[in-house]
Order: sequence, then C-alpha cells, then structure tokens
Amino acid sequence: MTAVGAPERATQDRIVLLFENELGYTYLGRWEDREGNSNIEEDLLVAFLAKKKYSTEKISRAIHTLRTTAQNPNLSLYDNNKNTYKWLRYGSSIKVAVGENHDTVNYIDFENPENNDFAIAEEVTLRGQRERRPDIVLYINGIAIGVLELKNSRVSIGNGIRQNISNQDDAFNKWFFGTVQFVFAGSDSEGLQYGTIKTPEKYFLQWKEEESDNTRYKLDKYLGKMCSKKRIIELIRDFVIFDGGIKKLPRAHQYFGIKAAQERVAQNAGGVIWHTQGSGKSIVMVLLAKWLLEARPAARVVIVTDRDELDDQIARVFGDAGETIKRAQSGKDLLNLLAQAKPRLMCSLVHKFGKRGVENFDEFIKELQSQESKTVGDIFVFVDECHRTQSGKLHRTMKAILPKAVFIGFTGTPLLKEDKQTSLEVFGSYIHTYKFSEAVADGVVLDLVYEARDIDQKLASDTQVDAWFDAKTKGLNDWQKAALREEWGNMQRILSCRSRMERVVRDIGTDFGVKPRLNNDRGTAILVASSIYEACRYFELFQNTAFKNKCAIVTSYNPQAKDITEEDTGENTRTDREFIYETYRKILDHVEARPDKTKAETYEDNAKKLFIEQPANMKLLIVVDKLLTGFDAPSCTYIYFDKSMRDHGLFQAICRTNRLDGEDKDFGYIVDYKDLFKKVETAIAVYASELDHTEGGADPSVLLQDRLSKGREKLDNALEGYSIVREPVPAPKDQLAHIIYFCGNTELPADLDDKAPRRELLYKAVSVLVRAFANLADEMDAAGYSKNDVETIRKTVDQAAKLRETIRNASGENLDLKPYEADMRHLLDTYIDADLPRRISPFDANTPLLELIVKIGAHEAVKKQLPGEEKSQATAAEVIENNVRARILKDQHNDPAFYAKMSALLDEIIKKRKANAESYEKYLAQIAELARQLVQGQEDTLPASINTAGKRALFNNLGSDEELALKIDEAMRTKRPDGWLGVEIKERVVKGVLYDILHDLPEVERIFSIIKAQREYL
Repeated sequence: MTAVGAPERATQDRIVLLFENELGYTYLGRWEDREGNSNIEEDLLVAFLAKKKYSTEKISRAIHTLRTTAQNPNLSLYDNNKNTYKWLRYGSSIKVAVGENHDTVNYIDFENPENNDFAIAEEVTLRGQRERRPDIVLYINGIAIGVLELKNSRVSIGNGIRQNISNQDDAFNKWFFGTVQFVFAGSDSEGLQYGTIKTPEKYFLQWKEEESDNTRYKLDKYLGKMCSKKRIIELIRDFVIFDGGIKKLPRAHQYFGIKAAQERVAQNAGGVIWHTQGSGKSIVMVLLAKWLLEARPAARVVIVTDRDELDDQIARVFGDAGETIKRAQSGKDLLNLLAQAKPRLMCSLVHKFGKRGVENFDEFIKELQSQESKTVGDIFVFVDECHRTQSGKLHRTMKAILPKAVFIGFTGTPLLKEDKQTSLEVFGSYIHTYKFSEAVADGVVLDLVYEARDIDQKLASDTQVDAWFDAKTKGLNDWQKAALREEWGNMQRILSCRSRMERVVRDIGTDFGVKPRLNNDRGTAILVASSIYEACRYFELFQNTAFKNKCAIVTSYNPQAKDITEEDTGENTRTDREFIYETYRKILDHVEARPDKTKAETYEDNAKKLFIEQPANMKLLIVVDKLLTGFDAPSCTYIYFDKSMRDHGLFQAICRTNRLDGEDKDFGYIVDYKDLFKKVETAIAVYASELDHTEGGADPSVLLQDRLSKGREKLDNALEGYSIVREPVPAPKDQLAHIIYFCGNTELPADLDDKAPRRELLYKAVSVLVRAFANLADEMDAAGYSKNDVETIRKTVDQAAKLRETIRNASGENLDLKPYEADMRHLLDTYIDADLPRRISPFDANTPLLELIVKIGAHEAVKKQLPGEEKSQATAAEVIENNVRARILKDQHNDPAFYAKMSALLDEIIKKRKANAESYEKYLAQIAELARQLVQGQEDTLPASINTAGKRALFNNLGSDEELALKIDEAMRTKRPDGWLGVEIKERVVKGVLYDILHDLPEVERIFSIIKAQREYL
C-alpha cells in the first residue's frame, strides 16, 4: 500500500503494476525521452495486423488511412475522432490493385478481446506546439485509446482533469487525441473520474460497481473494472456515442441497464427500465437499439412515444447519434413499414397503432387477432414513458398487431399501484432501476429545494355580493340558484380570482429581480396553472410587466371558430371560452405557420426553442399539462405551482428544474402556492425507494385475471343497482312513467321536493354504472361477457345516461350556466381581495429536499409501506388538503338558510382556505422542527459556533480545532473571489488565503479539497 502523504510517483508505480499484474497489459516503459511518440505506434499495429494475415500492402494502406484520418489538420478534434472511431469500430475497406476485391482490415478484434495486444506506457512525451507528458497512455494494438493523469492524494483531482482538457487544445497536442476513447484522472483520495475527448470538467463521471467492496483504493478498484480487457473492448464497441457534436460515454447505470436488457432480450423477454427523470433514458434507447440491430441481423426496432414533442426528440437523438430512423406518418404507413424488410429502425406515436372510428373495439381487436401478422423480422418495441401509454385500448391494439414482438418499457417513474398491473401485463418485471436519490448522489441531476407561499384572501363586502347575486339570478328557482352557487362557490374559483392571480404575477416578478440565476438572464421558470383559462389569464397579466415578449403560454389549445359558435349569450360580456379563444387569436395573429404545423404549434415550438437556447429572451413559460414531462431545458431553475398535482405528474413536473446547467445552478427550486408539500414529500420518497425487484412478484396473467374479475364484479353490481332503482316505475315504463315516478307533477314544487330522494338514488346509480362500464369497456370479452351480453350492456348504459338527463331537465335540475359565467367571474374579481404572498415553509433556504425527506423518515416509511397492501399505500400517499366543497354541500342541507346567501358561501370557503393555510403552516413547522431535532441529535457534541455544514466539515477535519475552523471559515467568507471554483488563477488566490493560515502546502491542498465541496464557500 502507498504510505500516507506519499508523492504522486508512488501512486503511479502502483497503478503500473495493476495494469501489468492484474489486467495483463504489456509494459512498454517510460517514454519521456523517446522520439516519435504517436497515437498510432506503427510497429505495434503492424505486428498485430500481420498476425491477422493481412498483406504488407494492405497493412501499409490501412495504417495510412487511419493516421491521416486521426490527424487531419483541416478538421476539428471531434470530427477527426468521430471519423477515426468508424475505422476502429468497423474496419477500413482496402483495395490494393485494380480488379481486386475490397478487403476489410479490422484494427481491433472486438469478437475476441484476448486476441488484441494491450499495453501501457508512462511519461509519454507529446511534442507539438507545446510539450506535454501524460502520466500513462493505454494502447490497444499500438493505437492510443486512453490517457490517464494521476495526482497525489493532497492535490485535487480537478487539476488532472483540467490538464487532460488543455492537452487537447490546438496550442498543445490536439493531434494525439484523434484516436483516444477514454480520458481518465485519478488520485488515492478522490478515486477515478472519466470522460472522453472534449468532455468539460463538470461532466466527468465516476463509475459505480460493487460499492460494498472497500478493500482497496477506489482508483485501483475502478481502473480494474473499466480497463479489464473484456470490459474496455465492450465499452468501445457498444457504448460510445457521438450525439450532435458531443462524444459521450455511458454512466454506470446506463451500462448496467443495457447489460440487463441484453440478458432479457436473449430470452426473448421484455420488461421495464426505470431510470429517473434526467438520467439519460434517450441515450439508453439509442445504445440498446444500436446493439440490437448489430447483434441480431433480423432485429427491427420500433420506438413508440405518446406525444409529438417526444417523437420529435427521439428522432433527433437518433439522428444526432448517426442512426437513421424512419418516422411513420400514419397508422397505415407504420403497418406498411413493418410488412417490409426495411427500414430496421422506426418511430411512431402510440395512437398510430389505433384505428379511428371503430365503434365496436372488441370486434376490431378480434379482427386483428384473426389475421396473420404481416410483420417482417424480429420486432422489438421500445415504449417511452410506458406507465402512461400502456393501458386499455392502446396496448391491446399493439399486442394484437405485433403478437410476437418483445416490448421493453422505459420510464422515469416507478410503477405505482394504479398503473403497475397493466404495465406488468404488457412488459413483465423491472429490467433495471436507477432511482432519483441515486441520480442526485451521483451528480447526474440536481437536488431540489422547496418553498411554500401563502396568499391570504378576504371578502370585501357581504352586502354587495348578495345584492349582485340576487340581481343576476332573478327568475331562477332555489335549486337553480343552488346549482349556480355550487359551480362558482368552490375553492378553485376563489383561488382563480383576479386579485390573487395579480399577487402571484408580482411575486414571480420579484423573484426574477432578486433570486440568483433568475436575475442574471441565465435562469428561467415555469408556471403551472390549473386550467387553460387561468393560463391565458396569467399570460394577459404578465403582458403588463417586464415579461412582455419574454413570456409564452404552452397548452393543448388550438383556436378554431367552432369553439365559440355556442358561446355568445347576447350580453356585452365574455365567457371563459371566448376569453381563451380571443387570447390565442391575439397571440397567433402575426405567427406564420410552418409546413405541416398549425399556428399554435409553430408559436409553441418557437417559444420552447427560445426558452432552451436564449433564456434571456424567453424567461417564463405558462403551462397546464404540456411540457411537464419529457421537456429538458437546463436553464429552467424554478417551477411555480398554482395547480394541485400528485404522484407521477407532480414528480415529473418538479424534475423540469433539476437538469445540470453550469456551476451557478446548485438546485432546482419548487415554489408552491397550493399546499403540495406532503404530496411532494411522498413523491420524492417513492422515487428514492425500491418499489419492486427485478425478479419475482405476481405473474402478469394472474394480475390480469384478478383485475378483470374485480372489474366484472363491480359492473354486475352496478347493473343490478340501476335495475333496482327503476324497478318501482309503473308500467308501461315509458318516458312519461319515469318522469312521473321520479318527478311527480313538475308544475307543483311540493311534488318535486317530495320525489327528490328518488332522483338522488337514480343519479347515483347511473354514475356508478357509467364509471364501472368505462373501466371495463375495452376488455369486455376478456372479462367473460358474450357478444350478446356486451351489446345489451352497452344499450343499458346508454339508456341510463339519457334517462338521467331527461329527469334532470324535467325536474328543473339542469341549468345552463353559460349566461351567468361572466357575471359570476365579475363578482369574484370585484369582491375578493388578496394579500401579498408570504413564505410559510420554515426550512433552511438551501436545504435539499431529498436530504429533508430522508431526515424526517419519509424515505424509510415509504419503502416499508409501498410494497404492502392497498391500505398501506393509501396511508403513504394521503393528502393534506380538505375536500371543502363536499363539506359545504353537506352543511347546506344542515343549515339551508345560512347557505342561501352567496356571501356566506364565499366567506365560509375563504375561512376554510385560511384555516387550511394556518394548519398547513403548522404542519410545515412541525416537519422543520423534526428535521432540526434529528440533525441536532447528531450534533449535540459540537460547539455552538459550529453551526453550518462548512464549519462542521472544517471542524471535523482539523482535529476538532474550533478556533482554526472558524478562522478559515471567516477567511473563506470574506476573501474568496467570486466564481473561483474551476478557475485556476482564482483557485490560487483561495489557496493563498489558506496558506496564510496553515503555513503548510500539503495541508493547504487537503483542506482546499474539502472547501471546494462545501456549497456555502462557492
């Protein structure tokens, strides 16, 4: 072992022995004084090719081709390296004389790794414009494929990384890196990091494998793993990708995910790859598809997504990686492509597997299943975001069209209860998982910071509210007035009033003025609204601020004249739908639609492009549902929630903010106006916990039958319940008989009141029936119903829905709310006031959310609860917010006189909102106190002055010297240059500050490596 404080030379000697003795590399010697050091050592390559029985002439031409490609002075390093990789990977086609056939000369034997000649040389002097000397160079058959820079344990590994990066500059030795696949940097204290050519320092990676093995230096451990002969050949062959100008190597989770998928494919079985949001699922798809198409000559791959933007993204990723992918333009086009031998790589939107206008879906499925599959080859279907796309009609259609296909699902979210069963039925069990907590720990994505904000509201005038309401509802009966109050007297309507939305707009504007990243034109934000109407209203309000022309709205809405043909009420007012339509018409007025795009799609594409590429010119996107999944914009730093969300949707939304984007982006920030912490807490804990194991669990066919039998039981009970409610209707049970039974004499109010309980029973029975049928409608035959049964049930459900509407109309319990929409909106906007937002989450402003969740134990609680019974899952996922509407509707029956006043209803909702906010604030305080106590329990031995993470790290690493730790802390806070990390000149200043205190160079290097890991000193 290397002694404490040993020089770099001792580490290098040990690593040389590792390559020689453990990995079986040939030691070529120290080449610091050797002339002609090259990335293609001709003698070694000639010897290898001669063993392969190539002629002298072919060898000479092959080496000339490789050298001129790798060292082309007219191209960039990226292009030289990319072109060289093609020769290394696929060989060079050589023709010696006219009339001879071309012969492929393979520079590396990928099929038989041990047949290659592996070697290392140290201190390899590179003579270019400026001389450099890498510590160790790795050669395969004389071709330089890896460069390793080593540092002693007291020096930051970053110095080695930056040395490697500068070596690739034109001013140094760019020419040498034309063949290089791996760029390594390592030390005994920090282990090993790796990248490839032109990899920026912040994107250098760390390998992870057999983490429990702690028997040796991590440097030795991971060089041994990555550079073993079989592994390094495999990495070069199957895991190098050139992606739109960037050369990429796999992260460990991507490598092991693909290896697991390869094993599953060998069994012609599918499964689910769950790799958390932002961890590179698209790259996994590309690498797995490339391997499949090469390893299995009959393989054909279909990439299926569920949204246009994902379809675009997949096509772009494959295209950038040099893989030609054919995009199916329609369902018919897709089937035609599958019936031919080529293309081998396709992508499609999932709905293109369906068939429009199919009235009897079960018959359609039977028709498909009865036909012989016309597909050619071995079909592998990759389904992106499979937890969303694989349910009901769509997956049954795909299975019917592709009965022999292997389905592999990709998802950034674990399979929760509501979608787990159908996903397992289609794909099978997990192939590989990579959780959110792992990605944060590995630095693949950023952690999140949560902040709750409350906006108090109050009713301006009870009297004026009631006077306005009474004036606008003259002529309505009591039930109709109650229906109007129910429609407009609820929490969401209160929260969407103008005064509150104005406060949110100003609050976001303030953040952009004072928050890091938001105020320097590098960071952007997303505002999630509850509806398209609210999104449009927010957009209108932002037009009167500094966000004008720097804010866009992205929703699923596309304005068409038919949208408002039935909206004009004859009054000089606008309905909500008219407002939406007019807002979009103004936005799109000067937009020129691109070919095959609507104006709305063109506008949204432009907005997204600016948001990603020019954050200073597109600061804010207002969304409802779109862009909350599969949309990657590294600049996005804040997400503002003014919409209640949960589970998959919530987690995917908050992950829009946690993409890496430079040293000044430490976290993704969540600002919550809707009391979502407990839902966020549960989601984060879920996504950091193991929900299932790759193997085991219930058999998919058992799950399917269990679900279908339960669905049939519910539907049969619902049919019986509907029949019982209608049974007393007297003969001839026609429409009039039903009206008389459920309404009595509709001209007599007392009669209507007397029959009200009958109508309530009918409405409830119909709702239960419609819901039960909808849950099973696509699988009636699989549930055991005959063709005649299915037809009878469909007619019964249709008749029930029509009967419900007939009775509602006859009893006057249907009210066209459209004419009252503008008046009620005016009432809320005029008479409800809102206070300034205030922060109610008492967490430390820089406490990572994952750290907080782990501290308070939610992580362990979810891990224990989620694999259990339904009751436990419900407990783990319980929500904070009260169902205010249900409470008020119940109280209306208890005290109808009180709730007869619109002002009383609104006032009660506002009080409940305030009570909820106060209760929520107390809850957050309890969470913060719990976290504080848990941390305090670990720190009760520390002096009171050691009260930050940075001070704690210094104290623990300076022999518990409180005075020295505080002295260095104060020096770092007052004397460090701005933006010093990664800037060599500024890092020297920091080291100078440390030297003035420590007066010991090795100690300065040791403490410097600790300080650079503390966020508070950056």
